[in-house]
Amino acid sequence: MAKTKVFTITVQNQPGAVAAIAKALGSAKVNILALLGTTQAATGTVSLVAEDAKWAKKALDEAKLAYEETGAEQIELANRPGALAQRLEKLAAKGVNLSTIHATAAKGGKKAVVVYTVEAPAKASEPQATAPGA
Repeated sequence: MAKTKVFTITVQNQPGAVAAIAKALGSAKVNILALLGTTQAATGTVSLVAEDAKWAKKALDEAKLAYEETGAEQIELANRPGALAQRLEKLAAKGVNLSTIHATAAKGGKKAVVVYTVEAPAKASEPQATAPGA
C-alpha cells in the first residue's frame, strides 16, 4: 500500500466553485485521480485525491485555496467484479474502520485505484481523580 493524501476543500455552493479547484490543479499539471463533491445549503466540500500529493498541495497553496489534508492509503486492485469487496473484507477482519473511500477505474482498464482514510481509534479516557472522601 502506498501512502497518499486526501485534500478536502470547503467551497461556496455556486457555479464555478469546483472548476476553480480543477483549474488550479490542471494549470500546475496535477492529475486528479478521484474527486467527490457534496453540498449542504450555501456551502459544500470537495474531497480529492491527486496523483502527486506534494504538487497538489503546492498548487492549492499558490491558488490560496484553504484545505484540510488527511493521510491515506492507496492500493491498486484488479478491475473486476468482487475485487473491492475482497479487499474491504480483509480490512474489516483486521478491525479497520474506514472514514472515507474513493475508488476509480477506467472502463476496460485492468487496474482500479482505491484510496481510503482510516477512522482514528477511540482513545481510552483517563480516569478522573476524585476528591478525598468522595
